[in-house]
Amino acid sequence: MKLKQFMLSGAMLLCATTMTAQEKLPAFPGAEGFGRYVTGGRGGTVYHVKNLKDSGYQSLRWSLAQNPGKPKIIVFDISGTIHLESELSIPSNVTIAGQTAPGDGICIADYPCSIHGNNVIVRYMRFRLGNKNVKKDGADGWDGFGGFDQMNWMIDHCSVSWSIDECLSVLGNKNTTVQWCLVAQSLVAAGHSKGNHGYGGNWGGSGASFHHNLLAHHGSRTPRLGPRPTTQLDERMDMRNNVIYNFGGNGCYGGEGMNVNIVNNYYKPGPGSPTDNKGKRIAGIGIRTNSYIATYPDYAPALHLWGHYYVTGNVNSSYSDVTSSNWTVGVINQVNASDCDGTWTQATKDSIKLSEPISFITTTTHSAADAYEKVLQYAGASLHRDSFDEMMVSDTRLGRASHTGSGNAAGFVNSQEDNKPTGASSTWSAWPELNSEASLTDTDGDGMPDEWETAHGLDPKKASDGSAFDASGYTNVEVYLNSLVAEITEQQNEGGTPMGSIIEIGKEPFSNSYSICQMTSNGDGTFVDGFKLSSFSSTSQPAFGTSGTIKLSSSKQYTITMPEGITINKVTILGYCNSDGQTGYLGELAGTEYGANDYVFPARDANPSKATHTITLSQPVSNKLTFTPKGNGQACYYITLHVDQTTGIQELMTPEHQDNNCYDLLGRKVSDSQQKKGIYISKGKKYILN
Repeated sequence: MKLKQFMLSGAMLLCATTMTAQEKLPAFPGAEGFGRYVTGGRGGTVYHVKNLKDSGYQSLRWSLAQNPGKPKIIVFDISGTIHLESELSIPSNVTIAGQTAPGDGICIADYPCSIHGNNVIVRYMRFRLGNKNVKKDGADGWDGFGGFDQMNWMIDHCSVSWSIDECLSVLGNKNTTVQWCLVAQSLVAAGHSKGNHGYGGNWGGSGASFHHNLLAHHGSRTPRLGPRPTTQLDERMDMRNNVIYNFGGNGCYGGEGMNVNIVNNYYKPGPGSPTDNKGKRIAGIGIRTNSYIATYPDYAPALHLWGHYYVTGNVNSSYSDVTSSNWTVGVINQVNASDCDGTWTQATKDSIKLSEPISFITTTTHSAADAYEKVLQYAGASLHRDSFDEMMVSDTRLGRASHTGSGNAAGFVNSQEDNKPTGASSTWSAWPELNSEASLTDTDGDGMPDEWETAHGLDPKKASDGSAFDASGYTNVEVYLNSLVAEITEQQNEGGTPMGSIIEIGKEPFSNSYSICQMTSNGDGTFVDGFKLSSFSSTSQPAFGTSGTIKLSSSKQYTITMPEGITINKVTILGYCNSDGQTGYLGELAGTEYGANDYVFPARDANPSKATHTITLSQPVSNKLTFTPKGNGQACYYITLHVDQTTGIQELMTPEHQDNNCYDLLGRKVSDSQQKKGIYISKGKKYILN
């Protein structure tokens, strides 16, 4: 096959009904906020989940593990609950399309599911952890769903409940969105080593959107505005049109050093909510104090750093003074002045209030009252709501608490078993029954049923149709996936106003990257997405420093082995020297040697903030990448590998411009025989293959 001499037209990339002529293609129609432009598994292999087993051929775990690092789309040929036997990890470049399950949908139970990669889309899934295994396998502190210290996530229409710690925590990431999710009934006295929990989630990030979500029946953290060490000096968060019901404890609080929009949210105190001043809370903001830094030195760069907040349009259904005075009653009056190291002054009060919102990516915005109705109707895995989500919505609408655990305020449970109705049979399960229907025939396995392909002029026996682009700019299989929930997408946004900015084609190009760190480690020298780090094995496992770093020996050359086809052109290292009073430096990368003053990493006692260096390689590297830490003592590195990419579709002047060095948009080298319809990179330019 040959690359055509063709200039990509606007129609190839843009959805004319929702985008301007210059905007990048959203993840799907209705994708909004900072994660709007995530690509997930676009153009990749489609894997069919055909059973509800924990592992094995055509299970969800098996499907996620195929072709590490390469794009993949997960569809379901079955509905029901998958009872995990260990934690489930979601790697990079994946789309999980829960809306494809025939029948009532999919639920993940018994063990947590976490995202350990970049560029991920998860839609219409349920994550109901429970505490059945709280005494097993290090269950202490399990969240229901989420992750941190990655980039480019879109979590859409998911239902999350029954966590040991937080239900849904997404923080420390870059360019993420959590939208239209139903997050309910975290567990209080579920066996956490620190005692009672029952928390909604930690939310934050460097470009993080949280909109149109329902948080119901949580003892606290609804949400906790939570910066991470990796993003603490660039925390930008947009929180709008969420419904927060029956919040307990501290409610929404935190926000240390963060820049946050809190717009048109609907706060509805319930029977378990505080009746004192905290019941009026929009957000109880604070700072990193001296005592906090003494315990958690990674946060030293943000010591005494106050954030900035744009707060408007929020409603509290029980307290009209909050609704009429968001800032004074809901924010200023919630600050604990005695816990600010003397920094809570009038000047501080004046400086933290924003008159205009921080920049955010376009998000349909409703009034708080309209958002309340929209969220109750459409949030969560709402294509087929299960009985538990129906109960949570009903509780919220009626202002009640259907179930309460022993010793708790109304609505807060200790176990999923607290939901057991009086007189229920011995076979009752907290996890609602999800009925499955027969899946539609998909002869070529491309993710599109035969009847849909025929109706849309495609060949049911030609698998390559799935990854071919249609006129909207989406691949055909994406068009099918999006069509399954098109009615919900259209109706949920009715009556709203698009607000925020867009990203244009060729501006701020999508950055694909892979991380070598604690979060992505498999514990034996291998990492998610198929990467390996030399010198480690199942018998010589890596140890970790702070901020997710990996401990490495000084003056020892390490080799990162990459999956076939991955090409790296830039490396970012966050790190420090793990010795008091001693500094370290990067001595070599990809065969290039550096001096002691080029890329320096501070001593652990000198600068808890670490140092971050980004090095552009002299030429792209594939297969293996070497690096050598130098200095005194151990080096602690968090390594990010950036995929070789260019921006802008360029016309191919003559066939002679083509050569054997052709790459797809994830930087993987492809041979002539591997090329399908799509966009490719050759000699630093992008071309369309039609």
